[in-house]
Amino acid sequence: MLIAQISDVHASIDNGNLARLDSAVNWLCCVRPDAIIVTGDLTDNGWSDGYREIKVILERIGSPISVIPGNSDDPLMMRNLFAGTYGWEGSSALHTELNLGGIRAICLDVTVAGEAHGNIECHIDWLENKLNADRGSKAIIFTHQHLFPTGIDVIDVSMCQGFQKLEELIVRRETRPIAISSGHVHRPMASVIAGVPSYICGSICPANPLLLDSWRNPPVTDPPSLMIHDLRSGHLVSSHISIGSG
Repeated sequence: MLIAQISDVHASIDNGNLARLDSAVNWLCCVRPDAIIVTGDLTDNGWSDGYREIKVILERIGSPISVIPGNSDDPLMMRNLFAGTYGWEGSSALHTELNLGGIRAICLDVTVAGEAHGNIECHIDWLENKLNADRGSKAIIFTHQHLFPTGIDVIDVSMCQGFQKLEELIVRRETRPIAISSGHVHRPMASVIAGVPSYICGSICPANPLLLDSWRNPPVTDPPSLMIHDLRSGHLVSSHISIGSG
């Protein structure tokens, strides 16, 4: 089972990020993943044509697609444009779930209207109900805002708040998710949350620098990036993939 994760396209009428997405999708068409998870920040400034173009580009892969919004997205516009397309549950948050034959991609909309940060606390009950609904399957949790500190202070101020509640939920469960993966940072990263491997998917848009200290300012040379989550033989291997121009 191969699950591809794409994040942070930030398509705009005045940038080339749709072309960067197209390059990533060309690569994915060769891989032929079983599902595509898009973890937010599809467009900037409510660009409705950008949403439509992203949908067309992604559908070239021919795999089931799940999409959640990020802080730069317009959730109401997304709901109006894609009603009935991505299986969003409820009337407010755009949560969704893909059941992939014993593997569930549980995708939480943790955005906060008008804010850059996210908040998972008010969605913990929904998540717990989902995890309880099928204890025999393996689950991967996806969000937009990241759920562990990256060490990049200017980005961590807008991480997902309430992550401690997620840790508490995981700790008290007998069956835990096999991975957690987010976006938002525009850099590939990895850590552990309550014993669960946790990732940040790199971005389709130009990457952010690795500003771990104020006196370090490394150059940014990263090409468009995505992830492949590969679950075979009972264990998960998650790969960070860079899509070069060659």
